Amino acid sequence: MNIQWYPGHMTKAKRMMQEDVKLVDLIIELVDARVPISSRNPDIDELGKNKSRIIILNKSDLVSEKANELWSAYFEAKGYYVIKTNSKSGTGIKSVNAVITDACKEKIERDRKKGILNRPIRAMVAGIPNVGKSTFINAVAKKACTKTGNKPGVTKGKQWIRLNKSVELLDTPGILWPKFEDKLVGLKLAFIGSINDQILDSTELAMELIKYLSKHYSGTIGEFYGIEEDEDAFKTLNSIADSRKCLKKGNELDYDKAALLLLDDFRAARIGKIVLEWPYES
Repeated sequence: MNIQWYPGHMTKAKRMMQEDVKLVDLIIELVDARVPISSRNPDIDELGKNKSRIIILNKSDLVSEKANELWSAYFEAKGYYVIKTNSKSGTGIKSVNAVITDACKEKIERDRKKGILNRPIRAMVAGIPNVGKSTFINAVAKKACTKTGNKPGVTKGKQWIRLNKSVELLDTPGILWPKFEDKLVGLKLAFIGSINDQILDSTELAMELIKYLSKHYSGTIGEFYGIEEDEDAFKTLNSIADSRKCLKKGNELDYDKAALLLLDDFRAARIGKIVLEWPYES
């Protein structure tokens, strides 16, 4: 599968972000802890030049603590502040305000020297689709989520959110980049649900996932579904359909249903805590 997905609204969203980045002191970039490199939009690095940066390893509950620690160390070594979060449960959210303040301490000190004491830190929340930006913002803002007034960024679907007297967040749409140079990047993003499922062949994608897991996590699928894994991905999918009674009319096996079941089980980490990439891979 060679997956490419860059709908027109993303071009517009990128242009808006290029304008909005002038208004902020900090970029908070959410990545998916299962694919911390593949889920980073390279355009955000260009946008974020000379800005303080925080990486949010979101959905950190879906991978092992070893993976979280290795990726945290990887990004910290590159100069980023890092927070591991599970926005749905709230894990890691309490530390966000303190890390924002720490990341912007030089800006706060410059303001203090100029006699500016109460200007809030403005942070852009960025990331690709389906990394959990909305859930993250809602978790950080709690019930105090409010627009902060008539200023650039409020219109055209964007929203300024006041966390407290000291911090304002700018929510932005999830955007990808125009072309995945590496075929595997597109596949990984499709596996985790960051590509619109409606443009994909679910059966073909499920077989690609079976091939990947059989190579890197041999035996995981067989153990979870109680089946024999086969070198032929279609035969493994056939066994999943049979074991889970995925049937069409006439008692024929429903491969689409089995494929969607596999993808859902993978995305929810029911199959296991699976990370699709590690730091410093050759």
